[in-house]
Amino acid sequence: MSPPLLKLGAVLSTMAMISNWMSQTLPSLVGLNTTRLSTPDTLTQISPKEGWQVYSSAQDPDGRCICTVVAPEQNLCSRDAKSRQLRQLLEKVQNMSQSIEVLNLRTQRDFQYVLKMETQMKGLKAKFRQIEDDRKTLMTKHFQELKEKMDELLPLIPVLEQYKTDAKLITQFKEEIRNLSAVLTGIQEEIGAYDYEELHQRVLSLETRLRDCMKKLTCGKLMKITGPITVKTSGTRFGAWMTDPLASEKNNRVWYMDSYTNNKIVREYKSIADFVSGAESRTYNLPFKWAGTNHVVYNGSLYFNKYQSNIIIKYSFDMGRVLAQRSLEYAGFHNVYPYTWGGFSDIDLMADEIGLWAVYATNQNAGNIVISQLNQDTLEVMKSWSTGYPKRSAGESFMICGTLYVTNSHLTGAKVYYSYSTKTSTYEYTDIPFHNQYFHISMLDYNARDRALYAWNNGHQVLFNVTLFHIIKTEDDT
Repeated sequence: MSPPLLKLGAVLSTMAMISNWMSQTLPSLVGLNTTRLSTPDTLTQISPKEGWQVYSSAQDPDGRCICTVVAPEQNLCSRDAKSRQLRQLLEKVQNMSQSIEVLNLRTQRDFQYVLKMETQMKGLKAKFRQIEDDRKTLMTKHFQELKEKMDELLPLIPVLEQYKTDAKLITQFKEEIRNLSAVLTGIQEEIGAYDYEELHQRVLSLETRLRDCMKKLTCGKLMKITGPITVKTSGTRFGAWMTDPLASEKNNRVWYMDSYTNNKIVREYKSIADFVSGAESRTYNLPFKWAGTNHVVYNGSLYFNKYQSNIIIKYSFDMGRVLAQRSLEYAGFHNVYPYTWGGFSDIDLMADEIGLWAVYATNQNAGNIVISQLNQDTLEVMKSWSTGYPKRSAGESFMICGTLYVTNSHLTGAKVYYSYSTKTSTYEYTDIPFHNQYFHISMLDYNARDRALYAWNNGHQVLFNVTLFHIIKTEDDT
């Protein structure tokens, strides 16, 4: 038997002994031991007048002593010395009963604790057995894990060897940089020997010669598109931003029109730097909402398509009012003939070295692209060309030197796929790729002054450089 169980047995045995002692001793203490009871159930009739008599004594199932005492009438024992002795004894019995009750409660609590501990000890014993059985399995598993980690580390050995080689290369690079620094220092000292004013005059002379050469260049043919250069990230996925191709060299204002519908606010910036930093110089609230993103600023005025119509609006920034408006006859609008990305891009207004243009589609031309040259003051159509390229199959388009260039998509992989010359009224299929860096183009316009393409690329305002094939004019050609 476990020690807690031994402790419990000792306590129960002690309680039984105390009860037995009380049943045997109590009568003799009060002088009543002359009366005997044959059995616990036997009742001897004793007159109450004879004094204190015990007529039953027994133990309950828990081992506690139970005594039944007959007390004499009060008037007979009030002065009896034995009555006082009995009262004192009764008080002691009551105190002992209370102590035994407390001891009983503690014993029951300890017994429950012992049962709980016994259950836990059995559980621990089972766990120890399981650990003993699983020890070999665990050791095998841990060994396999360590082996796998070592296998993962093995490829690092050649990497470390490469680091040693790289360290040698870095040392060589450092030495070469020192030598190059010495050479650059010598060059700097040699350049310093020249007079600054002389160098400045040479630069100005070179710039003048380049400008003269540029004046001799005729309109070129698009050969290549490079970039883009990300100028800023702002606005929604769709919008337009532009500069004026006829502005002076000192006038570098930028106009910004976010979204393709439900907007009338045009933001103006004094320069590209202010545009990048967000320093607005002025805001214009147009009298009409625009449609699409294919607007153009030309000679100080904004040209845009009025929302839900084929009406073209000319708005002067300097005067702050509409100078002209005209319906573009038969032109589809409101997503009848948009570009591939939609967005009410039915009518595309653009400008190049020759003038102002409108690109759109009509039912009369079976939804194919129509090119119209516009009078910049009255918006009257001066001349039109009908192409065979479906407007809905075009991603975007732009004019360079009177030739319309059309992309085949607005998404990744887009390229300039088709061109139409208004000079010769002929077309050709081209293959000029460009990098659609942000995957979705909703505006692509050529600026003749900057010789660049302005684009709105999925919430990014970017610039593409263009390479043109030029023919230089000679004295005989003039």
